[in-house]
Amino acid sequence: MRPPTATHRTRPTTPTDAVARAYVGLGSNLAHPRRQLAAAVRRLRGLPRTRVVQVSPNFVTAPVDSFAADGTPAPDYVNAVAELATTLAPRALLAALARIERRQGRMRVPGTRNRPRTLDLDLLLFDARRLRQPTLTLPHPRMHQRAFVLVPLASIAPHARIPGIGLASRARRATRGQPIRRTRTAPSR
Repeated sequence: MRPPTATHRTRPTTPTDAVARAYVGLGSNLAHPRRQLAAAVRRLRGLPRTRVVQVSPNFVTAPVDSFAADGTPAPDYVNAVAELATTLAPRALLAALARIERRQGRMRVPGTRNRPRTLDLDLLLFDARRLRQPTLTLPHPRMHQRAFVLVPLASIAPHARIPGIGLASRARRATRGQPIRRTRTAPSR
């Protein structure tokens, strides 16, 4: 075996080199929501060290605890889930998702939550990781209580497990009262 040279270097495998399976929730209820999701999927495809494996169909749901600034009910959301294979670390992926949101007009206003938005990208699952940091919690909190996450997730990953909860498809049973319907258009594949 020859020793490493300037043209032939060996590099040890590090945990960051491992390919992780990540699931990202996509949602929009402003500025042509289906187009927003399609544009977001195109931008996900452009992320470094990341491949979009598959994307769920689009689903329409009523807003959950979401109101416009004037207090009126928010418009319905269009939601989907994308499966990614990535070597990015969870926080790096979350930062990339925030950049996509900003490029598509998402403005975060401190102290406000659940407002209508052009785009919401949530890092739902990152392999079987459990993580609790000020800016990132894995699995995503309350994902197991939201049909707008579980239905699209189950459509592409019926055996997906939510760490600490179990199968996503089983968690779906608790959300049966939340109306959700498939739209006629899917995000760009």
